[in-house]
Amino acid sequence: METQKKNILVAPLNWGLGHATRCIPIIEALENNGYNPIIASDGVALKMLQKEFPHLKSLELPSYQIEYAKNGAFFKWKMLLNAPKMLDAIYEEKKIIKKWIKEYDLTGIISDNRLGVHSKKIPSVFITHQLNVLTGNTTWISSKMHQQIIKKFNQCWVPDVETKPNLTGKLGHLENPDSNIKYIGPLSRLHKKTVSKKYDLMVILSGPEPQRGMLEEQLKKEMLTFKGDAIFIKGKIEPEQNVEQFGNVTYYNFMNTEELENTFNESEIVLCRSGYTTIMDLAQLGKKAFFIPTPGQYEQEYLAKKLKKEGLVPFSKQADFKIEKLMEIDLFKGLKNFGTDITWNKLFCLFEGK
Repeated sequence: METQKKNILVAPLNWGLGHATRCIPIIEALENNGYNPIIASDGVALKMLQKEFPHLKSLELPSYQIEYAKNGAFFKWKMLLNAPKMLDAIYEEKKIIKKWIKEYDLTGIISDNRLGVHSKKIPSVFITHQLNVLTGNTTWISSKMHQQIIKKFNQCWVPDVETKPNLTGKLGHLENPDSNIKYIGPLSRLHKKTVSKKYDLMVILSGPEPQRGMLEEQLKKEMLTFKGDAIFIKGKIEPEQNVEQFGNVTYYNFMNTEELENTFNESEIVLCRSGYTTIMDLAQLGKKAFFIPTPGQYEQEYLAKKLKKEGLVPFSKQADFKIEKLMEIDLFKGLKNFGTDITWNKLFCLFEGK
């Protein structure tokens, strides 16, 4: 008799697409190891995962209603203003999870930065690369609060290596980490392929509005003077894929994983945000890149500075970026693959009570 597959809820935060895309290899690994993943999120993150896994059950969680300020200097204050809505959503999440555990016979939970998606009744995992949450002069408070939330989960999976060199630096490493923290190695849905070059430049955008749209408009103007073949992925998840050609630049609103994997491999250099999921993808593929951190987002600014200091990837502030700056890429080494293989069956032992 065939035993019934255990249902595992996978719930990424809807903050750009990074949290959702790095859950793709987790969802695939669950299926490959005989589990039945159930997807839960909201907004574009949920839409993207529904496109990737149309055969899986998907559920909607309340939105944290995360919005960026138009001016990066007000990023933190915008987040503080949004805090009451976010707390309401977390409270709602907790109530919904209690109900879903019974309704969908859940055996385990994997939450990527969704703070209310956990339970004392079943094993719960929290995924984050930010054990320290950088918020300027309030970093010590935001970090302590985040670490307290992490303690409510059975395990915290950090998608990085524990030793140096690593990708996250002080974001993902504590002086005295708790025993529930596990370094699982970088997560990427992409694979390196040997293919011939098709594009001199790949531009890929991500992140919440309005900053995503503001950078799109800025870069469209800059692309008018780019010499070479370029592909520009806007990072807008819409019902239909749209492709437009303007001179030497091909524009896509979005791509699925297979298309993105091919495009990354076919492109010589990449222009993108310094979001951590993008950094993991670039490292997996051993790509050279140029970063434009989201204005006011301390985490992206820190990662861009760290990787520039290590001689790996140059960056520019959004307001200062000009297409000529891409020439700086030649002076940097680019990101490299750590060669770490994730042992999924060992990680999933948690859901077997081992």
